[in-house]
Amino acid sequence: MAATCARIEHLSHRYGRTCALDDVSLSLPIGKVTVLLGPNGAGKTTLIKMMLGLVAVRHGRITVLGGRPNDRLVRQRIGAMLQIGGVPEKLTVCELIELFASFYPAPLPGAEVAQLAGIEALAERRFEHLSGGQRQKTLLALALVGRPQLLILDEPGNGLDPASRRELGAIIRDQAASGTSIVLCTHDLDEAARLADHIVIMNHGRMLTSGHPDTLSRAIPTRRIRCHTRLPVQALRGLPGCRQAEVSEQRAEVLVTDAPSFLRALLAADPHIDDLEVTGADLETAFLSLTQASREQAA
Repeated sequence: MAATCARIEHLSHRYGRTCALDDVSLSLPIGKVTVLLGPNGAGKTTLIKMMLGLVAVRHGRITVLGGRPNDRLVRQRIGAMLQIGGVPEKLTVCELIELFASFYPAPLPGAEVAQLAGIEALAERRFEHLSGGQRQKTLLALALVGRPQLLILDEPGNGLDPASRRELGAIIRDQAASGTSIVLCTHDLDEAARLADHIVIMNHGRMLTSGHPDTLSRAIPTRRIRCHTRLPVQALRGLPGCRQAEVSEQRAEVLVTDAPSFLRALLAADPHIDDLEVTGADLETAFLSLTQASREQAA
């Protein structure tokens, strides 16, 4: 059995009448970047809060780094960057790093973690005066200061410009290369493809599928194609790369995983197509397609 940094078994959770997690079971590999991918409301944030011991486990079981999430020795080995950080905003960046370092038995030196996160120039700035991107970088430094064995990042790229997002990606890959296990929550398909060793796809509190990015890329539609065609819907569904197809009055709408292969086959089958439009498939549409496919397989 492969080594794991966390194991989730039959985990369910509700907020009143709202089901946040519905019988989720998965294992997260050690020393890898695991991406929890899904739209808002998929259950990603609830899952990581339960992994951190911030939300009590009532139905199911979670084991993190071999122990319970709320065990002190387990929590000292985890670094976390959440969407709602809740740090003292009157403190300077340097003071925040010193404060968080005091929570861990063998923290990184403050100067080293500031350099790692690219915030050396912000050392004497109060947190309340930082921009959104500067706050994100500071929260990342606070997550790294304890030399975590498990690093949990919830939408860390929010508020960052493209250059800073690339720098963040490099930090994540460097941490994984050094042996740190990383759980990254995102709704960004491109970010998941760039960074992940393992992807878990979630929607409406359920795990739809999981696996290597190369495998899953063949299941997630990335392009929406619209056109007028004489082909019936069953013929469209049989073309390479098609995940979902509908036709109304010869106006087709197709979700595909491989747009070039699909378009070549479409043009070969119907050279007279017109009014062709190719756009990106939004994440919610992609996940609805996966949900529909899973229901059809179960039927």
